[in-house]
Amino acid sequence: MDEQAFQRIVAGCARCGGASFEVASYLDRQVSVMLADANDDGRWMHDGEQFIASTYRVRCTGCGDEPFASSECPRCRRAGVLAAVLAAPARLVVPKRCPSCSSTELLVSGVAPAVARTGAGKIVPAALAGYGEPGFHIAAILCDGCDWMQVAEGCVLCG
Repeated sequence: MDEQAFQRIVAGCARCGGASFEVASYLDRQVSVMLADANDDGRWMHDGEQFIASTYRVRCTGCGDEPFASSECPRCRRAGVLAAVLAAPARLVVPKRCPSCSSTELLVSGVAPAVARTGAGKIVPAALAGYGEPGFHIAAILCDGCDWMQVAEGCVLCG
Protein backbone atom coordinates (compact mmCIF):
# COMPACT_ATOMS: atom_id res chain seq x y z
CA MET A 1 0.00 0.00 0.00
CA ASP A 2 1.26 3.49 -0.75
CA GLU A 3 0.74 6.64 1.30
CA GLN A 4 -2.07 8.00 -0.87
CA ALA A 5 -4.09 4.77 -0.56
CA PHE A 6 -3.46 4.71 3.20
CA GLN A 7 -4.63 8.31 3.60
CA ARG A 8 -7.82 7.57 1.61
CA ILE A 9 -8.59 4.55 3.80
CA VAL A 10 -8.06 6.28 7.17
CA ALA A 11 -9.89 9.46 6.12
CA GLY A 12 -13.12 7.79 7.22
CA CYS A 13 -14.89 4.47 7.28
CA ALA A 14 -17.11 3.97 4.21
CA ARG A 15 -19.51 1.84 6.26
CA CYS A 16 -20.01 3.83 9.47
CA GLY A 17 -18.18 7.14 8.92
CA GLY A 18 -15.82 6.47 11.84
CA ALA A 19 -12.36 8.04 11.86
CA SER A 20 -10.49 5.65 14.16
CA PHE A 21 -8.74 2.61 12.73
CA GLU A 22 -6.57 -0.22 14.02
CA VAL A 23 -3.64 -0.65 11.66
CA ALA A 24 -1.66 -3.91 11.69
CA SER A 25 1.84 -3.79 10.23
CA TYR A 26 5.26 -5.51 10.40
CA LEU A 27 7.88 -3.11 11.80
CA ASP A 28 11.63 -3.14 12.43
CA ARG A 29 12.58 -3.66 16.07
CA GLN A 30 15.97 -3.88 17.83
CA VAL A 31 16.46 -5.93 20.98
CA SER A 32 19.58 -6.18 23.17
CA VAL A 33 20.29 -9.73 24.32
CA MET A 34 22.64 -11.33 26.84
CA LEU A 35 23.31 -15.05 26.65
CA ALA A 36 20.51 -15.18 24.02
CA ASP A 37 17.89 -13.77 26.47
CA ALA A 38 16.34 -10.35 25.92
CA ASN A 39 17.67 -7.52 28.10
CA ASP A 40 14.74 -5.26 27.22
CA ASP A 41 11.50 -5.13 25.26
CA GLY A 42 13.31 -3.54 22.33
CA ARG A 43 12.76 -0.34 20.45
CA TRP A 44 11.06 0.48 17.19
CA MET A 45 13.33 1.33 14.26
CA HIS A 46 10.78 2.19 11.53
CA ASP A 47 9.65 5.32 9.78
CA GLY A 48 6.17 6.31 8.61
CA GLU A 49 6.81 5.12 5.07
CA GLN A 50 7.76 1.62 6.26
CA PHE A 51 4.75 1.54 8.60
CA ILE A 52 2.41 2.14 5.66
CA ALA A 53 4.26 -0.09 3.17
CA SER A 54 4.25 -3.05 5.61
CA THR A 55 0.58 -2.69 6.59
CA TYR A 56 -1.38 -5.90 6.19
CA ARG A 57 -4.73 -4.92 7.72
CA VAL A 58 -6.75 -1.77 8.48
CA ARG A 59 -9.87 -2.26 10.62
CA CYS A 60 -12.42 0.37 11.67
CA THR A 61 -12.62 0.45 15.47
CA GLY A 62 -16.24 1.59 15.30
CA CYS A 63 -17.86 -1.11 13.17
CA GLY A 64 -15.11 -3.68 12.55
CA ASP A 65 -15.13 -3.21 8.77
CA GLU A 66 -11.77 -3.97 7.14
CA PRO A 67 -11.21 -1.55 4.24
CA PHE A 68 -7.82 -3.18 3.66
CA ALA A 69 -6.65 -6.72 4.36
CA SER A 70 -3.90 -8.64 2.64
CA SER A 71 -2.61 -12.19 2.94
CA GLU A 72 0.66 -11.25 1.18
CA CYS A 73 4.03 -11.09 2.89
CA PRO A 74 4.29 -7.45 4.08
CA ARG A 75 7.91 -7.27 2.89
CA CYS A 76 8.30 -9.18 -0.40
CA ARG A 77 4.59 -9.42 -1.38
CA ARG A 78 4.66 -13.21 -1.79
CA ALA A 79 1.01 -14.28 -2.08
CA GLY A 80 -0.88 -16.13 0.65
CA VAL A 81 1.87 -16.45 3.29
CA LEU A 82 0.81 -13.93 5.97
CA ALA A 83 -0.86 -16.47 8.30
CA ALA A 84 2.24 -18.67 8.20
CA VAL A 85 4.52 -15.65 8.80
CA LEU A 86 2.50 -14.59 11.86
CA ALA A 87 2.67 -18.12 13.32
CA ALA A 88 6.27 -19.02 12.46
CA PRO A 89 9.31 -18.75 14.73
CA ALA A 90 12.41 -16.88 13.62
CA ARG A 91 14.66 -18.77 11.19
CA LEU A 92 17.86 -17.39 12.72
CA VAL A 93 18.87 -18.66 16.16
CA VAL A 94 20.70 -16.25 18.47
CA PRO A 95 23.84 -17.81 19.96
CA LYS A 96 24.53 -17.48 23.70
CA ARG A 97 27.95 -16.01 22.85
CA CYS A 98 29.42 -14.26 19.86
CA PRO A 99 31.10 -16.99 17.76
CA SER A 100 33.99 -14.63 17.00
CA CYS A 101 34.88 -12.94 20.34
CA SER A 102 32.75 -14.85 22.92
CA SER A 103 30.92 -11.70 24.06
CA THR A 104 27.69 -12.49 25.89
CA GLU A 105 25.93 -9.34 24.64
CA LEU A 106 24.51 -9.15 21.13
CA LEU A 107 22.07 -6.92 19.28
CA VAL A 108 19.15 -8.48 17.42
CA SER A 109 17.58 -6.61 14.55
CA GLY A 110 14.18 -8.08 13.84
CA VAL A 111 10.75 -7.51 12.41
CA ALA A 112 7.68 -7.69 14.66
CA PRO A 113 3.95 -7.56 13.99
CA ALA A 114 2.37 -4.53 15.62
CA VAL A 115 -0.93 -2.66 15.83
CA ALA A 116 -1.51 1.05 16.16
CA ARG A 117 -4.63 3.22 16.31
CA THR A 118 -5.22 6.19 14.09
CA GLY A 119 -7.52 9.09 14.88
CA ALA A 120 -6.20 9.71 18.40
CA GLY A 121 -3.11 11.85 17.84
CA LYS A 122 0.33 10.32 17.44
CA ILE A 123 0.31 6.76 16.10
CA VAL A 124 2.18 4.55 18.60
CA PRO A 125 2.61 0.87 17.71
CA ALA A 126 2.15 -1.95 20.22
CA ALA A 127 4.01 -5.19 19.53
CA LEU A 128 1.93 -8.30 18.91
CA ALA A 129 4.99 -10.56 19.24
CA GLY A 130 8.25 -10.10 21.08
CA TYR A 131 11.70 -11.56 20.72
CA GLY A 132 11.53 -15.35 20.89
CA GLU A 133 7.80 -15.51 20.16
CA PRO A 134 6.15 -16.77 16.96
CA GLY A 135 5.76 -13.90 14.49
CA PHE A 136 8.97 -12.11 15.56
CA HIS A 137 11.52 -12.64 12.78
CA ILE A 138 15.25 -12.00 13.12
CA ALA A 139 16.83 -10.09 10.24
CA ALA A 140 20.34 -9.84 11.70
CA ILE A 141 22.40 -10.57 14.80
CA LEU A 142 25.28 -8.19 15.57
CA CYS A 143 28.16 -8.03 18.03
CA ASP A 144 29.35 -4.54 18.97
CA GLY A 145 32.53 -6.00 20.45
CA CYS A 146 34.02 -7.37 17.25
CA ASP A 147 31.65 -6.41 14.41
CA TRP A 148 30.59 -10.05 13.81
CA MET A 149 27.23 -10.27 12.06
CA GLN A 150 24.81 -12.94 10.83
CA VAL A 151 22.07 -11.95 8.38
CA ALA A 152 18.92 -13.83 7.37
CA GLU A 153 18.93 -15.00 3.78
CA GLY A 154 16.02 -14.13 1.49
CA CYS A 155 12.96 -12.34 2.76
CA VAL A 156 13.24 -11.87 6.53
CA LEU A 157 9.60 -12.86 6.98
CA CYS A 158 8.87 -15.68 4.57
CA GLY A 159 12.28 -16.80 3.34
